[in-house]
Amino acid sequence: MANAIGMVELNSIARGIEVCDYMVKAAQVELLRASTVCPGKYIIVVGGETGAVEAAMKEGILRSGECAVDTLFIPNIDQQVILAINMTNPVENLGAVGVLEFYSIASTIIAADAAAKAANITLIEVRMGCAIGGKGIVTLTGDVGAVRAAVAAAQKESELMVGSTVIPRPSPKLLENLL
Repeated sequence: MANAIGMVELNSIARGIEVCDYMVKAAQVELLRASTVCPGKYIIVVGGETGAVEAAMKEGILRSGECAVDTLFIPNIDQQVILAINMTNPVENLGAVGVLEFYSIASTIIAADAAAKAANITLIEVRMGCAIGGKGIVTLTGDVGAVRAAVAAAQKESELMVGSTVIPRPSPKLLENLL
């Protein structure tokens, strides 16, 4: 599994698709996400060994040129982040729920990583840009104290936050909807 993650966000879908091709050809990386995001942007998220992700990112930044909007590189990513991006993180016990909302996709990923490293929580989802106006959302669960600690750590480490909340005793209907 990947120990590093990199992201390139572009303001051109056509260029984004081309840059994605260059990135995955530049190094042996896993393509975690390559898709359009609102409002008409394109993101590429790759994972893998640190050196490979660095090489792919270097190529992606070079090929993005003036279309680059934002980039991100995290060399020691918490594995839950990758699973939550792909909606495959196993959520066995649902407890309190924390929600973090950001204006930027990069800030969303940084916050998810900080939250996962700060407390014994489970990331439910890292949603990036699709059908939410280009924003990002992190949802997580655990005991109330851990969720509060994770949310506080994420707030401290990230920028461009819209808001956050901790729901100590969520409704079973809400929990069902989050999964």
